[in-house]
Amino acid sequence: MLHRHERRQDEGESSPQGSASERLLFGGPLLHDALWTRHKTAFFEMSLGAMAVRLPRLVAFTVRLAWRADRRSLWTVGAGELVRGVSQAVGLVAVNGVLAAVLAAGAIQQRVQAAVPSMVVAALTGIVGALATSASTSGTGRLEPKVERVATEMYLEHVIRVELAAIEDAEFHRLLDSAQYGASSARRMTSYCTGVVGSLVSFVAAGGVLTVLHPVLLPLLVLMTLPRSWASLRIARARYGSYLRWVQHARAGRLLSQTLLRTGPAPEIRVHDVGPFLLHHFREMSQASEAEQARLASRAARVRLLAAALTGAAAALTYAALGLLLVTGVMALSVAGTAVLAIRTGGQSLSALVLQVNNLYEEACYVSDLERLIEEAAARTIPVGGLPVPQRPSLIRFENVTFRYPVDQGVDASQARPALKDVTLDVPLGRIVALVGENGSGKTTVSKLLAGLYEPDGGRVLWDGVDVRQLDRAQVFAKVALVSQDFHRWPFTCRMNVAIGRPARPLHEADLAAAAAYAGADEVVGQLPHGWDTLLSKGYKGGHEISGGQWQRLGLARARYRDADILVVDEPTSALDAKAELEVFEQIRKLADGGRTVVLITHRLASVRHADLVHVLEKGELRESGTFEELLARPGGVFRALYEMQRAQFRGVALSGQQQPA
Repeated sequence: MLHRHERRQDEGESSPQGSASERLLFGGPLLHDALWTRHKTAFFEMSLGAMAVRLPRLVAFTVRLAWRADRRSLWTVGAGELVRGVSQAVGLVAVNGVLAAVLAAGAIQQRVQAAVPSMVVAALTGIVGALATSASTSGTGRLEPKVERVATEMYLEHVIRVELAAIEDAEFHRLLDSAQYGASSARRMTSYCTGVVGSLVSFVAAGGVLTVLHPVLLPLLVLMTLPRSWASLRIARARYGSYLRWVQHARAGRLLSQTLLRTGPAPEIRVHDVGPFLLHHFREMSQASEAEQARLASRAARVRLLAAALTGAAAALTYAALGLLLVTGVMALSVAGTAVLAIRTGGQSLSALVLQVNNLYEEACYVSDLERLIEEAAARTIPVGGLPVPQRPSLIRFENVTFRYPVDQGVDASQARPALKDVTLDVPLGRIVALVGENGSGKTTVSKLLAGLYEPDGGRVLWDGVDVRQLDRAQVFAKVALVSQDFHRWPFTCRMNVAIGRPARPLHEADLAAAAAYAGADEVVGQLPHGWDTLLSKGYKGGHEISGGQWQRLGLARARYRDADILVVDEPTSALDAKAELEVFEQIRKLADGGRTVVLITHRLASVRHADLVHVLEKGELRESGTFEELLARPGGVFRALYEMQRAQFRGVALSGQQQPA
């Protein structure tokens, strides 16, 4: 039995310090902080005994998943493997008949004639076995993509329905990362399970034939195949350990090579002459990886040599036992010949079975994460149904609202400052309501609670006096159009980047044009090479890249196309020039004049001049509320202090000869 240190070396656990380049650049090996990393050594966790215990559960799980995907193909695979195993057993019996007839006493012509029926049976079983294998392969080929699709749909259907707070929860997101491998693992499990069943059936068939030929032959099969199976498992683990050790170095080297090719750092790489520096460390890490590969290759060679010696010794002992049985007359020569074939067949089947079960177990770890995600997502799903939202609500009121974002495990949530603390404020509908404050003041959190994306940890968000928790959340979402500062830039056409604001709405060019005109995005569309049909993703053929300001106009057009009663805009002009900014705020003001509610989040306090109500937040608490003029006239107020700070920034930048603002 290997010492623990030797096992770690075989299993591919790299030194925690990493190479010199990794320590300098990354502080150590570049390891992913994700749940799937805990499964990387699952291949090493199973012994031959553990395989026998866990095999039924693994196969049953795979069968249940395949049953959901395609029952007919599953029946085809199962029947094909069963028929193949039975035909293999019948074929071995037929071979025994051929050998018995050929080796019997008498004229050669008579012996050949006596062997013909068995030859025919052997040929037929070969044909039947080939057809069964073909059917099983075809069924597996149809089944695998369907299993992956079903598993992926299970994953996505649950993810799109969970609360936003779950998506932003670090632990839940790690589970998301790990579970996404579950779909592809489920597909591979289908193939591995087919291999397991096929190898198991073949092994049972060979063992059954040997038992029929002579009871002592079955222990000989085990004696012959166990060392080979152990050897196969040991070699595979050494190979996988080599991969694990290599992948950490490769990940860091790949990051360096990709950085040298990316557009973002390209100017600094050239001006600061960073390229030779990164190339040097890429070479250092590659050479470290090569040295590690050479070391592990030598270890693998020694394992293979030991495995070959054990297999040879077992084979010699087995064939010596067969010879003894022949010499003593206990076994006929024909039976011995058939036994050799059966032992070879059974040995190969058991070796394949060991590797397939290991692979099956490893993939099952990822699929179990998929199952766990589905359970967690079901517990954190946005509720369906509820009270109807008022058709024309007049007031949304925050009443002593407290909200905390999820924290990582190991962090005391009670010690973390809440994003909102005991906030009470009103959002009268049909008005422009501004939320202002410094970064981290809680503005965006208020907007997401208003939109129904979060539920408060304490207090209530009331729509005309009804707690939002009691309302139909789908109807709440339908009332809101959201334009966040980092709104998603879909890799779709320009048309779909606007129309996706309400994808269920029938697509009409007039509505698109009106939304674009409202946001000033009609000029953007007019400048695109294919107009509305231009693909806004430069990484694809025919794709086109637009500026941040142009994207912001498309985002506003998307919100306008949604045609919701409440428009929440978070820093809507951050990427626009001064002239375009004035135009956008004028459009927002006109939208409010039409009866819609606008919740405006901005750092530029001069932009809220036309707001009907301004709420000033600081460190998660409401400090002031009032009109622009009221807040500006309040001595010692937070809003006035912030406004004066921004105003002071422009006092020293007046053009020469112009009077500075008072």
